Amino acid sequence: MTSEHVYSLTIEDFLSPCRKPLPKHCLLMLRLKVPLWVLVMSGKKGIKCTPVVRGLLLWVLLTNIVLVLYCFNPTQVKIRGHQEDTCPLSMAGLLKNNVTTPSQSTKSQSEGCTPAVNIMFMKTHKTASSTILNILFRFGEKHKLKFAFPDGRNDFFYPSPFLCSQVKGYRPGECFNIVCNHMRFDHQEVAKLLPPDAVYITILRDPVDLFESSFHYYHKTVPLTWRINGENKLMEFLSNPRTFYSPEAYNSFYLKNLLFFDFGFDNDVKADDPRVMSHIHNLSKHFDLVLIAEYFEESLILLKDKLCWTMEDIIYFKLNARKSSSVSRLTPEFRAKALEWNGADWRLYQHFNATFWAKVEAYGKERMKQEVNELRRRNAEMKAICLEGGNAVEPQKIQNKRFMPWQPVGESSILGYNMKKDTDPKFRTICEKMLTPEIQYLSELGVSLWLTRLWGWFKDTVFTV
Repeated sequence: MTSEHVYSLTIEDFLSPCRKPLPKHCLLMLRLKVPLWVLVMSGKKGIKCTPVVRGLLLWVLLTNIVLVLYCFNPTQVKIRGHQEDTCPLSMAGLLKNNVTTPSQSTKSQSEGCTPAVNIMFMKTHKTASSTILNILFRFGEKHKLKFAFPDGRNDFFYPSPFLCSQVKGYRPGECFNIVCNHMRFDHQEVAKLLPPDAVYITILRDPVDLFESSFHYYHKTVPLTWRINGENKLMEFLSNPRTFYSPEAYNSFYLKNLLFFDFGFDNDVKADDPRVMSHIHNLSKHFDLVLIAEYFEESLILLKDKLCWTMEDIIYFKLNARKSSSVSRLTPEFRAKALEWNGADWRLYQHFNATFWAKVEAYGKERMKQEVNELRRRNAEMKAICLEGGNAVEPQKIQNKRFMPWQPVGESSILGYNMKKDTDPKFRTICEKMLTPEIQYLSELGVSLWLTRLWGWFKDTVFTV
């Protein structure tokens, strides 16, 4: 092997002799576009090993160690295509008999309405989905429902496509009530976990605002964006996105058609590609209700109606919100660029925004207005009961780490809450649960998160503000 070959190697090349090769998507993740010559440059004649270079070497090595651990899943087994893998009707009936369902007094007033307990929530990124997740956690915990949870981390091996074997303790034919953690959607695999009467829901957001939020939250984990100069990196990216984007590059999916990617499709597809509408129509067949983040309260009323839940079941505090100073205000010109760049997501959003308003029309606009006002009244009551100061606060002002939300790499911009110290004892438990972020709530539900916590420690240690 020549010296030129040595200098062109990447970290991936060192992993190839391993007895147990990493999954394909992990190898892709490890292509950090940092060639191995960086690791040996200090020994090459004429190149001085400065403290900066040594720091870079250490950072590269530590990052790859954490990535290998985060990607490695010894229980990852591909199980597909067997009829006995599905949740049989007999087991689904047994599961239903073993859960605590809402009493008749708490049911919706609709005639013949039975509260739904079998739910698939496709948790999309940067769409207010964490708030929906908290609602599902509370309902599932209250009624002793069976969650399908990941093992070691808070997502189902994302960005790898979902497999049943990613569920903690999964055995073929086993049934669950609720599936709701981040995943890359695969309907055939998900359907194996749930009874046939499961309700499928998800949530979308305006692609421009989603892209702005995703760029802010994730761009520091996308190495190709590290070359962007200037204070406004988002506008610089949108001015010439292909300069800082490659579909094969590590974490690049966060920066283009992220919704399409979450649903398991090619996110680098053009908006006018026939596959886009084909995929959208396919999703329409699988999802019973698609919520819209911009109309969150109306979405929750439709959710309550669809699931036959009560107003008490859907009260909420907004979780994972960003402080306003961190939000980039895009001009009409750059909003148009962002929309064009995320064209597939825009078509997806347009389609389900139309179906959403058709459902609102069918529900009744006046009835919807009354229900939204009631939800706002109930939420205001809970704020007065639970919240110190009545509003969210910046991370530095959060007094209890139990209520500290996960922060993006290199900064603290996600708001959280402080609970009143003199909260009425009869409301203390519900207040605590409504304020608890995803990671902490998962831990309280018994989920092992050692990989997520390892990444969190590394993130907060290496990328300190």
